[in-house]
Amino acid sequence: MHYQDKVYGNFNITEPVILELINSPALKRLRDVDQGGYGPLCAKPYAQPGQFGHNRLAHSIGVYLLLKKYGASLEEQVAGLIHDVSHSVFSHCIDYVVEGGDGKKQGHQDNLHDSFITKTQIPKILKKYKLVLSHILNDKNFSLKEKPLPDLCADRIDYSLRTAVIFKKISSKGTQNILNTLEVKNGKWIFKNFKAAKKYARLFYDLNMIHYAGQPSAIMFLAVSDCLKYALQKKYITPDDLYTTDKIVLAKIKKYLNKDEKLNLLWRRMNGKIKARKNRTDYDARVFCKSRIVDPLFMDKGKIKRLSQAEPNWGKIVKQELKPKKYFLKFDK
Repeated sequence: MHYQDKVYGNFNITEPVILELINSPALKRLRDVDQGGYGPLCAKPYAQPGQFGHNRLAHSIGVYLLLKKYGASLEEQVAGLIHDVSHSVFSHCIDYVVEGGDGKKQGHQDNLHDSFITKTQIPKILKKYKLVLSHILNDKNFSLKEKPLPDLCADRIDYSLRTAVIFKKISSKGTQNILNTLEVKNGKWIFKNFKAAKKYARLFYDLNMIHYAGQPSAIMFLAVSDCLKYALQKKYITPDDLYTTDKIVLAKIKKYLNKDEKLNLLWRRMNGKIKARKNRTDYDARVFCKSRIVDPLFMDKGKIKRLSQAEPNWGKIVKQELKPKKYFLKFDK
């Protein structure tokens, strides 16, 4: 299978288990789940959800390609490929829809990941190739694929580079320069020098401030979740619909726009027709956004160091940016 990726370029994917997983319904569904949430309300809006390869399938394959490129085991490549299978429609917007969700951790997908996968074709495919499901699902077995913030991991590296490429924060050459300065040692992602580590960390910081935890994302999370919660309440959509695709849910909601004035209002907010602004004294909602930051490792005269060790001010930034961001939002009339 020839595959062209926006971050890593051209690849021939030949491993049978990988090909079968990519072609399974569980993975194919992710093509229609927007990586950023909902395109019309992203920091730099794009016309259609999932456009420009900014969908969960492209990211999932990207994590697999990154792990393969750096010599991870087949088991870890598989774990990387299926790591987002349980994502709902509109990605992390769901964290503001489910009971008790407030967006501080954005962990709904992780919480149901294992149980969700057992209901798909994936266990059967893994068994066919003599791969043990429980081993694949245990993140402790795969240090390159997953690490807690502020460490680097394949998931974090891919989604940051993918966001940067799609929103033109970095050129293809710049992406390759970052990848060329990365290496793997003892199950850890390490930059070859201080300069490379700092450059990547600053890029990630900028992406977080604009995209992951910026005000446009807060508005998107609020507007999309308000619309979904109301549609669920009115039974225009069902809880099961949340685990289909963005297109399916949007199509169901559209059927009722001319029949329900409130739904139409929420739809216009969701599609940027009604703007929202910060207002700490008179607000419709208080919205938390999970904030992300990295403190990468790098080589210095044969020793491994953290960026915060070489640049103490970065340690202060990491401490601050690991706290959820809070927004007080008011929609225009």
